[in-house]
Amino acid sequence: MGDLSGRSVPTAGRGVRLSGLRLRSLPVWLVPAGVTLVLTLAGLDAAQPWRDELATWSAATRGVPALLRLVGTIDAATGPYYLFMHAWVTVAGDSVAALRLPSALAMAAAAGLTATLGQRLADTRAGALAGLLFAVLPSTSRYGQEARPYALATALAVLSTLLLVDALRRAGWGRWAAYAAATIALGLTHLVALTLLAAHAVAVLATGSSPPTTGPQTDPARTSRDPGHSNADRPGALRFRRGPGRPSGRLGPLRCWLLTLVPVALVLTPLFLLARGQRSRQLAWVDTARLADLAALPSGLAQSAMVGGMLVALAALGAGRLGRRGLLPVAAVLLPVLLLFAAGLAVPLWVPRYLVFVVPFGCLLAGAALAAARLPAALVVVALAGLLGLPDQVALRRTHEWPRTATVDYQGVARIVADGQRPGDAVVYSPRDSWLFLDLGLRYQLGGQVPRDVLAAEDQDRRGDLWAVECGRPAECLAGADRVWLVVAGRRADPLAAVPGAKGDALRAGFTVTQVWPRPGLTLALLSRSP
Repeated sequence: MGDLSGRSVPTAGRGVRLSGLRLRSLPVWLVPAGVTLVLTLAGLDAAQPWRDELATWSAATRGVPALLRLVGTIDAATGPYYLFMHAWVTVAGDSVAALRLPSALAMAAAAGLTATLGQRLADTRAGALAGLLFAVLPSTSRYGQEARPYALATALAVLSTLLLVDALRRAGWGRWAAYAAATIALGLTHLVALTLLAAHAVAVLATGSSPPTTGPQTDPARTSRDPGHSNADRPGALRFRRGPGRPSGRLGPLRCWLLTLVPVALVLTPLFLLARGQRSRQLAWVDTARLADLAALPSGLAQSAMVGGMLVALAALGAGRLGRRGLLPVAAVLLPVLLLFAAGLAVPLWVPRYLVFVVPFGCLLAGAALAAARLPAALVVVALAGLLGLPDQVALRRTHEWPRTATVDYQGVARIVADGQRPGDAVVYSPRDSWLFLDLGLRYQLGGQVPRDVLAAEDQDRRGDLWAVECGRPAECLAGADRVWLVVAGRRADPLAAVPGAKGDALRAGFTVTQVWPRPGLTLALLSRSP
């Protein structure tokens, strides 16, 4: 069959040739997964944690009762991921690299699973090229280096789809149970990723409406190019094979799939209902969707305009080449996008990164297009995608903010405070309730050395929230402080004048500015008690 070198391997796709050397035991997933792991581990802790990761750290380092209070207040949809990260940091610690390592491993798994799924739906060469293309995308590194659930959701989306393909090819309740477990895990990780079930429904219905086939389908073009090529390792169009003790009949796949969704619904419905009630707080910053958002989606998903355009073009070619075999990956790309966009027209839900899980399916289609070329030419295209995305790869390792120039330098502020603080110093944040999480950023960087948070009346853990409640009478709460470190969002020539309300009045009445340090995205000022 076809392999990474373009030569025939008489082992039904179980091995590949690499640089002319037969590696019969080398599975198709190994090289893509390995390349992805190397790329995601490179500079894993170079960019400092940004605001979303600070939320993860805050949640994961709470006790379980406090974490459950948080889930019940604002962040139920991410709650299962926070519980996983709580267990993880208990073992691995909360360094930047430790927080991001699960995502790096998940992206490596996603690359390997993409290659395996490509092998199932097309052939070994298409799968391997799909996995390698996925490995070099800037978005793979971006979300593989972020302590958020998107990488895990991406891996589970491909795993769930792969298990569905296996269950449809050779029915068995064990396979359907595995599919149900992976789908439940997918929903627990990222509820929006359950839009993938629409694509699964298309595959199930297409399988149920197709007459059984008694032998493998052959690709005449590939057979003529590779005389030793065998298609025994791929199914062509999905088939539902009957066997002793397995469901039978024309509606067998649909019946099994619907039964499989019962435990999925039982587990995930309570989480969905709780998360829906929190949408107004969790997504208050999101606007309703516009048509222009669809045009910008490839750039956002690939984290590079040029690479995103290239991926779309290759995916379109691959869809045409695969024909009926491409029905599942095409649906897995288009239907989640269209469903989220349609929902986003009515309610604020459209966030491009929520759709990162569709990227492997686009790569699978692109891999099928590349597989039509000779291997050296196909690898050149993969390398070109990597080179085009290189500036974005470098930029995302400087900051995770967008645009890349919008760095928020929590670390720089923390260094200044650490070098200059004295016993009895206090710290004040403005604004306290913003998504920049000024207090979490300083706490993460300084650990136990953060100055006294003099205005915090009730902290995040006790509130079950991501924000603390501040003192209602700031002048009284500031009475015992002689020096205050003031952390203000944005670049401010006069940070004291930028603090609004009673808090600003109390600071201006009791303190004068001793020194100001402008940092990217933040301004730090040291205030001293007025004589």
